[in-house]
Amino acid sequence: GLVVCLPKVGWQVAQIDFVLIDQLYDFRILIESYAVDVLCKLNQPSLLLEPLCKDWLVSKSKRLSDSKAVGELDEEFHSALVRAVGNEQMNKTHHDITQRIRMVRRLDFTKPTRIHETYEEHGLILNTILFRRRTEAVRLIKAHIEQSKIEVRKITLSVLYEAKVDAV
Repeated sequence: GLVVCLPKVGWQVAQIDFVLIDQLYDFRILIESYAVDVLCKLNQPSLLLEPLCKDWLVSKSKRLSDSKAVGELDEEFHSALVRAVGNEQMNKTHHDITQRIRMVRRLDFTKPTRIHETYEEHGLILNTILFRRRTEAVRLIKAHIEQSKIEVRKITLSVLYEAKVDAV
């Protein structure tokens, strides 16, 4: 979906479809909210979440700052939550959504403040799951993804505006 074939013209970069991006983010919210809810119902969610805790529940001095590395780690965080539920079809759908919005999701980490906020938000989400506070955990994952959706849109529009101004 990144390029469009125009008959007798050639290939053209596809326009950004914010409606589609919003729909995919909303679908992510549904899947990940369900995953967090299920994880909170487990007797020992810590066994499944231990690798995530090692990456995200770290002191500020041990946090990554490279946007590409944080983007990959963030993607793994969200994927791991869904995988932990054990629903293969849900995992495949989530993976497909992740692939389709990867480019815009990674924009979120071009700002150092978003990297810091992501560490804080992921830490809160993990802790609420570990303490099995379902309502709060679901609220936090929804807010986290929604905030990312908003930030990505702002960054994308800003980059497009700057490119347009530079082209003139």
